[in-house]
Amino acid sequence: MKQLFFLLIFCFFSNFLSAQDQPVRLIIRSDDMGFSHAANLALIETYEKGITTSIEVMVPTPWFPEAVQLLKEHPGVDVGIHITLTSEWSNVKWRPLTKAPSISDENGYFYPMVWPNDNYGPDQALKAQNWDINEIEQEIRAQIEMAVRNIPRISHLSAHMGCTSLAPEVAEIYRKLAKEYKLDIHPEDMQVKRASYEGPKKSAEQKKQSFMKMLKALKSGTYMFVDHPAYDVPEMQAIHHTGYEDVALDRQGVTDILTDPDIIQLIKELNIELISYADLKKVNP
Repeated sequence: MKQLFFLLIFCFFSNFLSAQDQPVRLIIRSDDMGFSHAANLALIETYEKGITTSIEVMVPTPWFPEAVQLLKEHPGVDVGIHITLTSEWSNVKWRPLTKAPSISDENGYFYPMVWPNDNYGPDQALKAQNWDINEIEQEIRAQIEMAVRNIPRISHLSAHMGCTSLAPEVAEIYRKLAKEYKLDIHPEDMQVKRASYEGPKKSAEQKKQSFMKMLKALKSGTYMFVDHPAYDVPEMQAIHHTGYEDVALDRQGVTDILTDPDIIQLIKELNIELISYADLKKVNP
């Protein structure tokens, strides 16, 4: 009996110490490639000169052709399809690739929002529409096929503005298509935790300090940080929507932290291993 007790104690502390020895792995996911020229260039910069490990591309957007070319020029970066069922900005819009009237407004654009909020009435939210699951499936499929045709190394899917959580049947379609096209890397199934700013993030300096605080707080395990790089230039200054008017300034701050030498050095000092979605299959076989 005593031997069994000591064996259990030994196993407990062995597992505890083993867990403590596990590395911190971090995916830096940069979203929304394709919606603007300024975002496209910033996303590539955060990969080339910074810490971005996975880039999410939006297929129906106006700058998707440029995104394709830039990604061809940078074959090392992991790429995901950012499934898009909304068009949120006031001064630039995009439409479904397919004939899908149940998920389009009177002008043929995607609705701005997934869910109703205080800034937009229900008539501007996809959730409140009489959407057709078959049209959603054909649209997601069309986005996948256009992406893999132009960017064959696509490794995974993700959801712009959480659109695939619109309803359980939409999530089911998303999962089904991910498996069908062999893009079924789902971080939530692989014990990947979300990492986010530890503190205020209004200004670029606040972002930097809060990001560094987050890095220092990470314990053993695998994490994912998600944000949206772009440049503070006239093109981005013209892009906004109600409730989010400082887009250019905000996203320039994201670009700054993802390329900041102090942050890059801190990641090295903390022995944080930067990985991509594609790497998840290697660490979670």
